[in-house]
Amino acid sequence: MSSDVNIPRATGRSLLRQWESASVDSVWLRPGDWYTPAAEALVEALDARLDTAPAAYRLGQARAQAGVGITEAIDDMAVLFRSAGYESAPIRSIRSLCEGWTDGDSATQVATQMHDPESGLGTADYLIQRLAEVYGAAERHGLRVPDTHALVMVDVSVEDSDPWQRMARNAAVGQALTGAYGTGYPMARLSDGLYAVLVERGAGLGMGIAELRDHIGDKAVQMRVANLVRQPPRVWIESLPATHRYAHDLVESLQR
Repeated sequence: MSSDVNIPRATGRSLLRQWESASVDSVWLRPGDWYTPAAEALVEALDARLDTAPAAYRLGQARAQAGVGITEAIDDMAVLFRSAGYESAPIRSIRSLCEGWTDGDSATQVATQMHDPESGLGTADYLIQRLAEVYGAAERHGLRVPDTHALVMVDVSVEDSDPWQRMARNAAVGQALTGAYGTGYPMARLSDGLYAVLVERGAGLGMGIAELRDHIGDKAVQMRVANLVRQPPRVWIESLPATHRYAHDLVESLQR
């Protein structure tokens, strides 16, 4: 890093908070998924006047594995260097971020994870796989999935920056959904605070939505995380498209 760059205006934890706040206000799409330990490592490297390229590489990997687009990742890192008093991010660090993002994206495609440890539910990839099974069965029996199934969506997301609060929220909602539906219902966390349940259509589906909303609210109070979830939780029925290909696109669009 060249020595003619301005002295950073903030350091350490204050710089991390300043970076997050500025990024969420300007370039970041979903506040709940901004924090990663890789972001903290990059701030530490910048604060210590070390080469930021290795930390930028790890941040790129983390962003790709979280489903963040490359443009959003680059814009976000640029916000950090501006927040620290630099005119722009070093080209070498930007290149490392892109290389990490590419490697992380490839690793995500090769090693698909099906279980979300924070909520105890499935991941988006798990839901897509279960949807493939539903569409395959419907085709064999001459049925249309839009007529037989739907997704129940639950959004409890709020703006906060504490990763521990995020984990507590995801754990509470995971327990609430498992308690409400029991076994046999494919459920997944699509992003922080956003969840999906694959259900069969029926006469009681609409009435069940209101009950689910109350159940999640009660569980949040019971686990002392009511202040960490949207009040009231947003719950709605998402119709499924005619083919699994479009269902795949739907799940991806819901993630961010």
